[in-house]
Amino acid sequence: MAKNVYGLDLGTYEIKVYDKKKDEIWKAKNVIAMQDKKYIFSVGDEAYEMYEKAPDNIKVVFPMHNGVIAHFDDMQYLLQNLLKMDRQFSRGAEYVIAVPTDVTEVEKRAFYDLVFHSTAKAKSVRIVERGIADALGMDIDIWNEKGIFIANIGGETTELSVIASGGMVLNRLIKIGGIHFDNAITNLVRHNRDFLIGRLTAETLRREFGVFEQAADASLTVAGRNLITGVPQQKSIPIGLVRAAMKEPLAECVRAIKSMIDRTPPDVRRGIDQNGICLTGGLANLKGLSTYLEESTGLRVRTVQEPELCAVNGLKKVILNKDYSKLTYSMLDEDYRWLR
Repeated sequence: MAKNVYGLDLGTYEIKVYDKKKDEIWKAKNVIAMQDKKYIFSVGDEAYEMYEKAPDNIKVVFPMHNGVIAHFDDMQYLLQNLLKMDRQFSRGAEYVIAVPTDVTEVEKRAFYDLVFHSTAKAKSVRIVERGIADALGMDIDIWNEKGIFIANIGGETTELSVIASGGMVLNRLIKIGGIHFDNAITNLVRHNRDFLIGRLTAETLRREFGVFEQAADASLTVAGRNLITGVPQQKSIPIGLVRAAMKEPLAECVRAIKSMIDRTPPDVRRGIDQNGICLTGGLANLKGLSTYLEESTGLRVRTVQEPELCAVNGLKKVILNKDYSKLTYSMLDEDYRWLR
């Protein structure tokens, strides 16, 4: 019997982990700080504190990019350090990992190798499609629902999943996420106001103003640099400018949702019309986003209190309930190799 079981949801900017032995979920920033390009300076939340503030000889690296592992060695080192950090880490444990469906076999295999070929000496590694994990985390009766639409909007990607009767019908991973909203805000403020702000400041503006729920004349004073004088200063940024910057990324997201719904089989589509869109991921709590999607798609949109934890809560259910084990697979399974 394995010493412990871990459920892993590896996001672009945050790692979420379920620890069965302690029956707890914890999360940490998915980031590593490198000194002189070769020494590990810090990892996790401590490394994130240095983002946009680090000296020239320290580079802050995000090992995940566009929903997949971009820097394998860094990701492996980071994960192992976070698991060991005051958490009574168990070698020889079992792992259940949430993985995007719409990625290549090589990218999917990297999630498996991350744990299996490491000093963790994993007893087994099972994969769960993230859309399935999200549905379980939202307490959806995954076996009996005839049509579920999951929209997981994260830091760099949006994963759209259509699920029916416990299986994945359609899935698409699009490169629209929080960073694209933030970059659009940064660029428009730069060109419209000759004012340079960092991504974290753009994120603050996005979180403060959201999509709908603010007065049209609202503004927020932020720190940045005047591009004409080169002098640091404070400047008031109006809500209209932020909303204008977010318009195109939001519209692209809506187009992708509508396109997938149009491709959904009629019987499954009827279920989606009844159930609406289930919104998860780190951006699901963005002010007014649910209302915007409802008005843009004509479908009811629902979410939960902590949508960023939906996938890891789903992994928890898979680990604790043997009935859900059939939703998992190993990349060593004969059936999986045949399907591939």
